[in-house]
Amino acid sequence: MPKRSRIDVKGSFANGPLQARPLVALLDGRDCSIEMPILKDVATVAFCDAQSTSEIHEKVLNEAVGALMWHTIILTKEDLEKFKALRIIVRIGSGTDNIDVKAAGELGIAVCNVPGYGVEEVADTTMCLILNLYRRTYWLANMVREGKKFTGPEQVREAAHGCARIRGDTLGLVGLGRIGSAVALRAKAFGFNVIFYDPYLPDGIDKSLGLTRVYTLQDLLFQSDCVSLHCTLNEHNHHLINEFTIKQMRPGAFLVNTARGGLVDDETLALALKQGRIRAAALDVHENEPYNVFQGALKDAPNLICTPHAAFFSDASATELREMAATEIRRAIVGNIPEVLRNCVNKEYFMRTPPTAAAGGVAAAVYPEGALHHRAHSTTPHDGPHSTTNLGGSSSSALAPPPPAGANNSVAAAAAAVAAAAAAAAALLPSPVPPNAALPTVPHLSPQVGGMPLGIHLSAPDPNNHLSSSIKSEVKVESTETP
Repeated sequence: MPKRSRIDVKGSFANGPLQARPLVALLDGRDCSIEMPILKDVATVAFCDAQSTSEIHEKVLNEAVGALMWHTIILTKEDLEKFKALRIIVRIGSGTDNIDVKAAGELGIAVCNVPGYGVEEVADTTMCLILNLYRRTYWLANMVREGKKFTGPEQVREAAHGCARIRGDTLGLVGLGRIGSAVALRAKAFGFNVIFYDPYLPDGIDKSLGLTRVYTLQDLLFQSDCVSLHCTLNEHNHHLINEFTIKQMRPGAFLVNTARGGLVDDETLALALKQGRIRAAALDVHENEPYNVFQGALKDAPNLICTPHAAFFSDASATELREMAATEIRRAIVGNIPEVLRNCVNKEYFMRTPPTAAAGGVAAAVYPEGALHHRAHSTTPHDGPHSTTNLGGSSSSALAPPPPAGANNSVAAAAAAVAAAAAAAAALLPSPVPPNAALPTVPHLSPQVGGMPLGIHLSAPDPNNHLSSSIKSEVKVESTETP
């Protein structure tokens, strides 16, 4: 399949005139009942119910300008190149580790998420799992269900062995974002001494929340009786909990993960549970999902609670999540990308050219727009601070050698000095540019881009706003009628 080329959009889409109603596809789900009322007057909404792009109908690959997706499908660079008209992807959730965000930006596709949903639900679930580990409620309830009789204190003592008192114990939070902060406030009410490690927060956050801050992961692991993970997953922290870090934890500590499954090395955790180095663990997320209790390294691990990546869910949060995702798609359709988007995680690929770039001389003529500056911000919190590139070292005058002696009033000498300065500047460029060569294509959007220039006139729902019946068996379109 030919690769999708990087786009340089000016005005309307490079792919030609848009259809009257753009196509928006739910890639890995079937239910569009919440999204339809929000999008039905500006777009045709289809659902694909796919687990990979190989299961997505060709019409969606060729015509969809917007995509909604859960966490059950992965979009690599090769997958993204299959979409011919795609301009925006909205992840129905907060994590974007199942999307190649960089490749999407290079292809002119905005990637958005919904970071504000389900904060209370995940924080409540985290506390529920922590309480189960401390009070062993889950295991005790299973014993009763299995018919175990507790005829005296000896039987209770045996069954409840490992129960611990909460007050005075130290809860260590890895990451203090929205959910981490919510967990911290809840945990304090139970009597936990709460500490946290998050190197990307400014000073003073600990003071405002009444928490204790530590500045290395090693310190947090060493001090914590229970460790709870609340950070994103990226290339820097894959298997954050591994053989080395588990050895830094207190013997008999608890571990909770409601963030991302890839943060924990399952094999190392299973061994630590069997050896008793970790007293008990609770996982709502898993590196391989859906989780199968009968397969994998954790299948025989004792003192383990596993739930099916459901910490985010409640009737209220599920509705809120889907409404927020559909509204982001709608903003992209009727407005300009990226200005109208509230949660675009690759906005740096859509940055406009600074007005002064036109007067940037030789370098401005050769480098793509914005190439003289690093990205103003990054979607990956582990990137280091960025700064402006200085092509000329300490001073731009370093590019030009002093003029020859006695040539102050000579036109020829002045021309020679200018030529020498140009040669010195060219020496710093990555490669010589032929005199008649075209300027390099720019992967960024031009200053004239209008985002998704749909210019749609809002109107009543069109009963013909559906895909042809010839493909309904493979690409399903959600009806605008109430079921």
